[in-house]
Amino acid sequence: MNYKQALQHPIFEIIAEASQLLKVDSYVIGGFVRDFLLKRGQAKDIDVVAVGSGIELAKQVSKLLPNKPQVQVFKTYGTAMLRYNDLEIEFVGARKESYTKDSRNPIVENGTLEDDQNRRDFTINALALSLNTETFGDLLDPFNGVKDLENCIIKTPLNPDITYSDDPLRMLRAIRFATQLNFKIESASLASISKNSNRIEIITKERIVVELNKILESPVPSVGFLHLEQTGLLEYILPEITALKGIDEVEGQKHKDNFYHTLEVVDNIANHTNNVWLRWAALLHDIGKAPTKRFSKKVGWTFHGHEFEGSRMVYHLFKRLKMPLNDKMKFTQKMVFMSSRPIVLAQDIVTDSAVRRLVFDAGDFVDDLMTLCEADITTKNPKKFNKYHNNFKIVREKIIEVEEKDHVRNFQPPVSGEEIMATFNLKPSKEIGIIKETIKEAILDGKIPNEHKAAFNLMLEKGKILGLESQL
Repeated sequence: MNYKQALQHPIFEIIAEASQLLKVDSYVIGGFVRDFLLKRGQAKDIDVVAVGSGIELAKQVSKLLPNKPQVQVFKTYGTAMLRYNDLEIEFVGARKESYTKDSRNPIVENGTLEDDQNRRDFTINALALSLNTETFGDLLDPFNGVKDLENCIIKTPLNPDITYSDDPLRMLRAIRFATQLNFKIESASLASISKNSNRIEIITKERIVVELNKILESPVPSVGFLHLEQTGLLEYILPEITALKGIDEVEGQKHKDNFYHTLEVVDNIANHTNNVWLRWAALLHDIGKAPTKRFSKKVGWTFHGHEFEGSRMVYHLFKRLKMPLNDKMKFTQKMVFMSSRPIVLAQDIVTDSAVRRLVFDAGDFVDDLMTLCEADITTKNPKKFNKYHNNFKIVREKIIEVEEKDHVRNFQPPVSGEEIMATFNLKPSKEIGIIKETIKEAILDGKIPNEHKAAFNLMLEKGKILGLESQL
């Protein structure tokens, strides 16, 4: 293969020229090279290693570029970054690293290219292309990374126990790459992840969540979550999910394994949405089942209130993992809380009033909720599967019909509190709330249309019942 094809962008000639001016060797390394060999398209992130000062090389490159982009320097890490058009280029000096037992932050020393390749997480990320004049475009592959790419293998350059114990985040990265690329983790490497799984506790929650999001965003997320569970990592990170594993039997009655069901739901939803928060909702939709599981002789296994319990758990889980406690968390909570509502509708005759209430409660997220509930059907019985999905189709059609007619999404009452106060000469009081609630319920039940005249007449009726005197 002609590796120079990877370096056709003018930026590489400019980096080569800057390197020559500074008399340092430089190389493109890591993901850019890997993705070129995998034919994954031109990467926008480029990592450049200089056998010397990466910061000085970044500054020299900036001087040679027409718009002289600003160089961001990160002195603590000895790195620098600049943006050029749509590219983000990070420069670092070649280094060797050593670690202490209780930190993933290494002690760093200047090193050779070989030292730098040794410290890389996987053989497929240790590939480097020369940017030096005499060897421009030559591939440096000391660990047979190209062969591992061809064989679809995730493997560490050094002893995996050293690689993973030094920087335990690499365990998650191994699983993430295996999931994203549909690669296998080498058996020795997989065994080492299990052996070192407790080391994940020294990694910051923010870094863990970045990797979890990338696993969730993969085409088949279950691959990653099965690896996480099998290696013991999931118990440290998301014990709420591992708690769903297993089937209990009492008096011959069993329930399904909610762990494997959850993974099926996540894979199903991945076929229909790229929204990572909706994928999180799929992952967490049944977490309330472990704490609410009960057995009674009359009805067998039940999980009463698991949606409410699950939505409560979402907040605590997001807080523990230092995930955003904003509208993203509230969206995930809402999806978990409402996750069974359309399923109940799909079992019965679909009434307008039930659909109105669904749209009212779900608001702008009703389509996301329907997508989640459709993904939640994992029955292997074709008759049941088709019945549910046909009924969901009817529910979706009803949502459109009801919304066009009644406009209950993001519902605003046709009669305002101010109008009620003016009509009955009221100051702020509980009667206003009672009247507004009566109007809302009547609209949702289909007793009156969602329009001002009908709502106004009902307001007068209710006011009379409450003993209020109209000023009209």
